[in-house]
Amino acid sequence: MVSSFFENVVSAGNTFLWSYVLIFLLIAVGIYFTVRTNFVQFRFLGEMLRLLGEGAKTTVSRDNNGKVSSFQAFCISTASRVGTGNLAGVAMAISVGGPGAVFWMWMLALIGAASGFVESTLAQIYKVKTRDGYRGGPAYYMEKALGMRGMGILFSILITISFGLVFNSVQANTITLAVEQAFGVSRLVCGLSLAAFATFVIFGGVKRVARTSEIIVPVMAVAYLLVALFIIVKNISQVPAVFSLIIESAFGLKQAVGGGMGVALMQGIKRGLFSNEAGMGSAPNAAATADVSHPVKQGFIQTLGVFTDTILICSATAFIVLLSGVWNTEGLTGIQLTQAALSVHVGGWGNNFVALCILLFAFSSIIGNYYYGESNIGFIHPDRKWIFLYRVSVIGMVLMGSVAKVQLVWDMADLFMGAMALINLIAIALLGKIAFAALKDYARQKKEGKDPVFTVNSIKGLKNVECWGGNDGMDRAVSGASSVSFKDPVLVPVSDPGTLHG
Repeated sequence: MVSSFFENVVSAGNTFLWSYVLIFLLIAVGIYFTVRTNFVQFRFLGEMLRLLGEGAKTTVSRDNNGKVSSFQAFCISTASRVGTGNLAGVAMAISVGGPGAVFWMWMLALIGAASGFVESTLAQIYKVKTRDGYRGGPAYYMEKALGMRGMGILFSILITISFGLVFNSVQANTITLAVEQAFGVSRLVCGLSLAAFATFVIFGGVKRVARTSEIIVPVMAVAYLLVALFIIVKNISQVPAVFSLIIESAFGLKQAVGGGMGVALMQGIKRGLFSNEAGMGSAPNAAATADVSHPVKQGFIQTLGVFTDTILICSATAFIVLLSGVWNTEGLTGIQLTQAALSVHVGGWGNNFVALCILLFAFSSIIGNYYYGESNIGFIHPDRKWIFLYRVSVIGMVLMGSVAKVQLVWDMADLFMGAMALINLIAIALLGKIAFAALKDYARQKKEGKDPVFTVNSIKGLKNVECWGGNDGMDRAVSGASSVSFKDPVLVPVSDPGTLHG
């Protein structure tokens, strides 16, 4: 009786938060940031790709100086973003909302990328230096920029529970189920192996998490995308029809498909938000770890993470499913639909390939999610014993999830994550003007032919910033740099850096 009541309360909370509050708030904030940044996610796409390539080269060529590169930080956040939702979630959206859900998933990614830029840029500005490198995220800019440590602690608790503990249990559950079905390995044996490998990675700290992520993420993403590309090329004559089906279904022109525009829109938005996490406050924890010369650089790179997740990987699943012709088969949904669709294209080994993808995708999510919790445990209390207890708890949740049914805790995590996203959206809406000012400073320096460098004086009136002063080796002052005010983010002429324009 009590259990049933609790389940109903959690379900009602999720329905209200995700169906009526967060969806519309995320859209509104995303549109606002898109307009205020003059469509940053499109204007600087070339610069984003250049910086990502530059970061990857730096990662390979640099000495072992213990710092996390921009590319590694990108891989940590992508590791958390790219999980079973990219395979099962997209298929679920199509089976429930029809092909039109894919269109709205794309739209949300394009709009939400601006929110991803703002939150990750803020995380870089307000990061702190620890003995393990840089650390930051929403909790840090809530305390330092808004002066609300209590808000930051609440956020830290929510993200640690939902991402660090519960979601990792669910990811482990998905891995063991898929491996057991495909290869006949018992869930207990698989769970013990998974826990052992997770222990090795997470007890190595953020640097080992970063190194593992930069290996797994590119391999798993490229392999999956190559299979999808093969399928698309193989069925190239059907691709225009699939695009037509997506567009028509998105606007309810084919009412028989997925129940019309309303269902397609809601499913596309919900699954898109779960997948790319733009504006939810998770990715900024990874963005803050990067060693870059200007916060906007990592803001750009994290924006690419949104596109990588939704525009590339989610679209790959969508085309695999829609080109198979089995997407509207009764009884097929989620990961079963993805497996069935892939088997249509490539034969019996499709099931094994999906299981392998789930293993890599979900394990990368475990280590990415783990780091989010570590960063926020450190914010609440810097004592290393709490980090140790948290690591042990993560391993315990991985083991539990490997053999248990976790539907209720999944629903609870959704509720915690929704509350976390709500708090972060309020914070970045209030602090967005600081990111806008940083973007203008970056654009000005690029226009002058410089490699942009940021200092605390780059934005007039900026306070409580630790890592961008004259004492940090990476904070190289820009001679004659103009000052930008976050109160009124308008560039000030170099000849009169102390003047604010009203």
